[in-house]
Amino acid sequence: MKTVRSAPQPGKPRLTTSAMIASIAAEGQKTKPAPFGHALVELARRHPDVVGMTADLGKYTDLHIFAKEFPDRYYQMGMAEQLLFGAASGLAAEGFMPFATTYAVFASRRAYDFIHQTIAEEDRNVKIVCALPGLTSGYGPSHQAAEDLAFFRAMPNMTVIDPCDAHEIEQLVPAIAAHQGPVYMRLLRGQVPVVLDEYDYKFELGKAKLIRDGKDVLIISSGIMTMRALEALQTLNNDRVDAAVLHVPTIKPLDAETILREAGKPGRLVVVAENHTTIGGLGEAVAALLMRSGVHPPFRQIALPDEFLDAGALPTLHDRYGISTAEVARQIKQWL
Repeated sequence: MKTVRSAPQPGKPRLTTSAMIASIAAEGQKTKPAPFGHALVELARRHPDVVGMTADLGKYTDLHIFAKEFPDRYYQMGMAEQLLFGAASGLAAEGFMPFATTYAVFASRRAYDFIHQTIAEEDRNVKIVCALPGLTSGYGPSHQAAEDLAFFRAMPNMTVIDPCDAHEIEQLVPAIAAHQGPVYMRLLRGQVPVVLDEYDYKFELGKAKLIRDGKDVLIISSGIMTMRALEALQTLNNDRVDAAVLHVPTIKPLDAETILREAGKPGRLVVVAENHTTIGGLGEAVAALLMRSGVHPPFRQIALPDEFLDAGALPTLHDRYGISTAEVARQIKQWL
């Protein structure tokens, strides 16, 4: 595992090891603590069939909030992800609605077959909620789930969701509970940025939402990259680039109608921005949709490279791999 060290900048302290697990929120940005944990508690008060399960990561997936409120409905399965998802499938078969949490690397790599055979094939009503998606940990390939969307997009019966911020997480917890069937949800934990509240945003399962319109470039994004795209607007505006942002939180099923409508508008560069490898995620899903539908705008992709990523401070890694706000703006201006 190669570690990237941050060069000190004038007026800024050197980033230390703590920055490897730092919040993705910028300094001074509005945040909410543990939106998933609090939203799950509110859901469980209305739905006695909801249970919380984890593989020794309750504190690190914000499920400890649920455990404190509903200790009799909380299952700590230990460091055994296969057991976690097998048991979740069994509880779902008996009429419960398990929310099972772990890190995205463990669900996608270590327990894939158990999820595939016991949850997806049986179409069980299990909600899989996984922290540290994409490049949201600085601890190197063992903890960086850069390929998780590709894994779960390919799994039949699985709904796949990549939320942007705390505002969206609060809305999507009851929304996925209302959906009958397995769901894979990327989790932003701890102090989570609040962004979409300023845009009167409402999450709808399976729907993409145009957050902002613009005539020069259409940024199609999911997860934290929608936040980055919105942050990059000011820099782009200063250079007289008028950018639109289409947020696509539901990766599967994809909102083909909205994407084709927006990407089909003439005269715009289409850029897909995702916190995921270039292979198998939102970018390739959108590109394939456009090709199959005969819509052919100029197309570019902002994504993580097809390689094992370095360890280091998150701000440094986001710059290095092109998913920081500054890098999003720079790449779009370069392509234009």
